[in-house]
Amino acid sequence: MNSKSPIFTAQSDVALRIHVDRAVRHYFAQLQGEQPSQVYDMVLAEMEKPLLSVVLEYTNRGTLRKKLKAHGLMSE
Repeated sequence: MNSKSPIFTAQSDVALRIHVDRAVRHYFAQLQGEQPSQVYDMVLAEMEKPLLSVVLEYTNRGTLRKKLKAHGLMSE
């Protein structure tokens, strides 16, 4: 992958997927042999709120509401 990929904003930045990889590996290491349970659901639950919060922080909320309504994802 080159530095012109849309997931990079500068050459020194680390791709989001690298952070996710590290966090998931850390999670498994902390289990100390315990069986993981519902990892996918746990990861989504941990990511969803901060993801939505930051996206809303950096987007035009009026436009976002308009698009959500247009796609039937938000009631009037």
